[in-house]
Amino acid sequence: MESNFWHRKKVFLTGHTGFKGSWMSLWLQMLGAEVYGYSLTPPTSPSLFELADVAEGMTSVVGDIRDLDYLQQAMQTFQPDIVIHMAAQPLVRESYQQPVDTYAINIMGTVNVLEAIRYVSSVKSVVIITSDKCYENREWIWGYRETDPMGGYDPYSSSKGCAELVTTAYRQSFFNPANYSQHGVAVATVRAGNVIGGGDWAKDRLIPDILRAWLGGEEVVIRNPQAVRPWQHVLEPLHGYLILAEKLFTQGCLYAGGWNFGPDESGVKTVSWVVEQLQQLWGNNASWIQDSRFQPHEANYLTLDCSKARNLINWQPQLDLATALAWIVDWTKAWEQGYDIKQKTQSQIQQFMQLSSNAEQLVSV
Repeated sequence: MESNFWHRKKVFLTGHTGFKGSWMSLWLQMLGAEVYGYSLTPPTSPSLFELADVAEGMTSVVGDIRDLDYLQQAMQTFQPDIVIHMAAQPLVRESYQQPVDTYAINIMGTVNVLEAIRYVSSVKSVVIITSDKCYENREWIWGYRETDPMGGYDPYSSSKGCAELVTTAYRQSFFNPANYSQHGVAVATVRAGNVIGGGDWAKDRLIPDILRAWLGGEEVVIRNPQAVRPWQHVLEPLHGYLILAEKLFTQGCLYAGGWNFGPDESGVKTVSWVVEQLQQLWGNNASWIQDSRFQPHEANYLTLDCSKARNLINWQPQLDLATALAWIVDWTKAWEQGYDIKQKTQSQIQQFMQLSSNAEQLVSV
């Protein structure tokens, strides 16, 4: 990733008030980008967006991606170079409770973003964030590739599969690589695994649930300790998104299409492994038990094949899972003790950038 590339680039970022969006907003600000955020108010309280004063270094607008007219107006006013679409209803269990909202936000929201882009001539690079759960999950022991079919058992997963199909249809119909010289827009979708990091307070997510309980001196109740997931620190996929957005901008339709950004094999672990690792890092007599109650269906095994990203854009994970979990505990304890959260978050971004820079130098040698 060329850090100078982002200086003064105009980036329209949806979902900037969420967990991933807040990390992305701060990173783009550190790179010197001019960021316009379009999102609902922060989805949790507390929130990383508010604690780290994310809005201070960007234009932050409260808007709903289901409101096409307002979205178009905002994008027309800003005239961005790059659009990164992160706004979503991101929770599987929430999708069982609110399926209509989940489909409206994740499918029609994506339609609206792509439709708005059609009428903004300044846009050259578009990254649409979906999910690893967009794939038809067959409980395979090997990773899903970008060419595998879309699917989804639950409303959330299927909504993300639909968002992928919507993006493909828009790319073929309006941003076709064969006609790139005419429209000048390169569109990609990105699929990440279970993203973790400091500042996530979402309900029904493993690590936020664990830390909430231990911060309150309570025992953690775990739904499915044997489920296997591809765990990765939030900065890993965001790094991939930034590299890809840059490639789309500078080299166009060569990089259009779907991309996986997941951990290597060492990051594919059971829930129980993650809980026990956190237990050791947290200390203070932290404990957990398994929940014996009925639970809605969630995939038991799902992982990604990221060969395409490794080979074509030189992206690779920088943090092993144990280090990622240590960073989360360090961040959370800093928050608990009243440290400057913006400074702490920026410090971890800076550490990550140094690691990735060192890795790129080794590859070039």
